Amino acid sequence: MIKRIVVALDADTDTPVATRYATEIAREHDAELTGMAVVDTASISASSKGGGIGSMYLMSKVQESLTVEAREVAQTLTRAFRDAVNDSGIQSQVIIEEGVALQRIIEDMNCRDLLVIGKEPHFFYGHPDETSTKLEEIVSHVVSPTCVIPNTYRKVERVMIAYDGSAASVRAMRSFFQLKPFGSDVTVEAINVHSKGERASALLALAQVKAYGEAHGYSIQTLAFEGTDPSKEIVDALERHQADVLVAGAHIVSPLSRIAFGSTSATLLHQVNIPMWLEA
Repeated sequence: MIKRIVVALDADTDTPVATRYATEIAREHDAELTGMAVVDTASISASSKGGGIGSMYLMSKVQESLTVEAREVAQTLTRAFRDAVNDSGIQSQVIIEEGVALQRIIEDMNCRDLLVIGKEPHFFYGHPDETSTKLEEIVSHVVSPTCVIPNTYRKVERVMIAYDGSAASVRAMRSFFQLKPFGSDVTVEAINVHSKGERASALLALAQVKAYGEAHGYSIQTLAFEGTDPSKEIVDALERHQADVLVAGAHIVSPLSRIAFGSTSATLLHQVNIPMWLEA
């Protein structure tokens, strides 16, 4: 059950779309929606350092100016969030945190059910072209599922689950079925990209996913196929089946070895232009 959702607010085109998806999920579950802006004072401090002793005063003024500017942007973002959800009838609130962006998000998510965030978080508000906290770091550290949103909206009707039996993919699959973010009236297809000679194991894993999903009220189709490049195979499958959401673990097992977040999953984050339901 989803009862507490956080939308990470950022000055980019992802945030209004993320707010729309989060609003729909909150309406589905009668959940509370929180818009969270983070003034990344750590990045501001790091950006304003440099020079000799004689420049310390100037640097302190630069830091002060950047902090004021970032706080103003945070206020603007929270006002826009309020405007976007005010007429939805959903219980909502806004919070503005200051400090290390990653740490603030991790702490806030300890008692929340879902984080909804755009694909390109730039919490260094004074310089939106600079990425102060990478999305990979956020997904890898928060204890809740993360729904990563692109800058375009589409109605969720078809869901694809990339399942490889890894602990992360198991957690992603289970949380999606248990929490039912988009309801259970969606079409679900679970896929497994396996190496040569591993088809029997792949089919067994998918049979277990199918049984688990059906026990939670979903209708599941499964597909196992051989491949050596998981990210490419998954992206191709998403396009063929016109999926609206991808469910995946933040660590994906390739046919060759266990791959850390920095490769396969990070590739998916950059190549997939639909919402991604992720668990680390």
